[in-house]
Amino acid sequence: MLTINFRDFPLSAGDRVLDLGCGEGRHAINVYLQERVLSIGVDLNLRDLRTAQARAQPFLQADRPHQLIFKQADATGLPFADGSFDKIICSEVLEHIADYHAVLREVARVLKPGGLLAITVPRAWPEKICWWLSDEYHQVEGGHIRIFNGHHLRDEIKQQGFHYYRRHWAHALHSPFWWLKCLFWKTQDTNPLIKTYHRMLVWDLMEKPWLTQTLEKILNPIMGKSLVMYFTKGTTTALRKNTQGEDSP
Repeated sequence: MLTINFRDFPLSAGDRVLDLGCGEGRHAINVYLQERVLSIGVDLNLRDLRTAQARAQPFLQADRPHQLIFKQADATGLPFADGSFDKIICSEVLEHIADYHAVLREVARVLKPGGLLAITVPRAWPEKICWWLSDEYHQVEGGHIRIFNGHHLRDEIKQQGFHYYRRHWAHALHSPFWWLKCLFWKTQDTNPLIKTYHRMLVWDLMEKPWLTQTLEKILNPIMGKSLVMYFTKGTTTALRKNTQGEDSP
């Protein structure tokens, strides 16, 4: 299940792409499959990284098996040189990290001038309902520790030297699913309503039927669970070059 839209975040052959806080590898693997790029996923959770490596195995291409790398690292202190990456994805990460400003500074440091950044966080109002329905949802270890105001976060990212160019929302059909999980938190693993809804989401992911795909597109601006924002490091000229498939300056 992708949150980033690659039409808004175009990749070019030869790019070095960082999936920061990659979890079980959903974006890092898809980046690897999009173009002939070097895709590097980093996360602090070693168990998630092992899962990502296992999930990646069937997708590795014989002529470039070493262009998808998973590495353990702290997002507040990345083990990469300045300007190491052409593109960075940071999806559903900042809400988990106490010093998220340190993460933004590291992103600005390791991204090349003219590079593209995609950041996603939970949208405020669906997230507030989850917090209202269940204390456990946001008190669990490794859970969400803040609710972002999208405009405020956008301004904070711009203060790091980024130019904002696009936003959209994603995963509207997942908002009710999480509300149900929060409402029935203690019995969510056995609740028949939650199980049925989950089967529908899996069916939607695998089969991509017209009905649910269209419904989600209609509902995303209203109740999309994730806010997705895109930036370029530097000027609007750099953005035009990137989106036209030219080399970054």
